[in-house]
Amino acid sequence: MEDVKKEFRKSAVPKSLTTSVQPAYEHGKVPPQAIDLEEAVLGAMMIEKDAVSAVIDILSAKVFYKDSHQRIFTAISELFAESEPIDILTVTNKLKSKGELEMVGGPYFITMLTSRIASGANVEFHARIVMQKHIQRELIRISSETIKDAFEDTTDVFNLLDKAEQSLFSVSETNLRRNFQDMPALIRQAIIDIEHARDGEGQMRGVASGYTALDRITSGWQKSDLIILAARPSMGKTAFALNMARNVAVMFNKPVAFFSLEMSAVQLVTRLISSESELRSDKLKRGDLASYEWQQLTDKISNLVDAKMFIDDTPALSIFELRAKCRRLKQQHDIQMVFIDYLQLM
Repeated sequence: MEDVKKEFRKSAVPKSLTTSVQPAYEHGKVPPQAIDLEEAVLGAMMIEKDAVSAVIDILSAKVFYKDSHQRIFTAISELFAESEPIDILTVTNKLKSKGELEMVGGPYFITMLTSRIASGANVEFHARIVMQKHIQRELIRISSETIKDAFEDTTDVFNLLDKAEQSLFSVSETNLRRNFQDMPALIRQAIIDIEHARDGEGQMRGVASGYTALDRITSGWQKSDLIILAARPSMGKTAFALNMARNVAVMFNKPVAFFSLEMSAVQLVTRLISSESELRSDKLKRGDLASYEWQQLTDKISNLVDAKMFIDDTPALSIFELRAKCRRLKQQHDIQMVFIDYLQLM
């Protein structure tokens, strides 16, 4: 540590003034940033141990606007991962061992970070503001790239739309993390749910499947439920799932989405028509129907026409595309249930 201390004595010039990153201008404006809060967060992490664990759960190195701040945060994170003490000397030594000490402004700048704050009491609040500024910059970057590509005549607009959606959802997925919830809050919510079930005795709490024995056990499919339907090939998994989706949409008038990665949408609807009209699917495929069967078909499919059922047969559907489509359907039609046939093809 003596070498580190000597570095502090030598550093009389604020090298950060010569190494700081000048803000880039976008559309005549400086990108959103909070340099002072970035420095406050880094300073707090070097003077209070609890501040490190609080901040690391919220921020990553790329969130910081200045390159020097990213390097310092990375050094602190590495010390934290190695269960090493974190203070001015250890951070300085870490940066020196990586050959990055002068890049961040030298020991003087590290010392200056800690001298600007008295404690880490508000470090989590400061960290969230830093995160917000990063998200703003990401939105500006994505928008600028989208605008630039949209002006190109050679751009495939549908690919561009997918790219823009993917970039936006990536920002949301990466940066908007859920915090842990403590037991008292979770228990209170669980008790509230139990009370609602008691007050609504005999009522279906979730989305009914249309199979009475099954609904009696599950009380309907609940929010956030993930239901896996498994069986050997050709055992009727698709038929069962399709019939359940039909029940939800027709019998209970709840919007549902059905993603088919194996069969086309028309094939699925033909199956539904066969089941609804009680006519064999082979007769429907051939169109070999007597006049009374045509009448039977016409009379019985009226329920399907008005069903709030949305079928997507996009082949090789990705997880991102699935999520994007579900978000849109939820926003536009408030879907209550999503069926995927089948997961291994995704």
